[in-house]
Amino acid sequence: MGKVWGPIPPQLAIVEVLEKKGAITDTELLKEVEGIYGDMSFRELNELLLKLEVGGILRVSRLMKGKRRVELVHRGSNA
Repeated sequence: MGKVWGPIPPQLAIVEVLEKKGAITDTELLKEVEGIYGDMSFRELNELLLKLEVGGILRVSRLMKGKRRVELVHRGSNA
């Protein structure tokens, strides 16, 4: 059986956290999302981040070994 998530999809929760907090580390993001949903593994978070990155919603970059920066990709006018 799969997990039953909250009333909003976890991908949307990730985007909302990043909109509110700005760019944060993957470990900080995991804590924030766990605050909304309860238990989420680092593996589950990575799968969601990959889907969102491939979809052009966010960008994940390496800060140092074992630590990554997660930020939204800003779309719209470049004015």
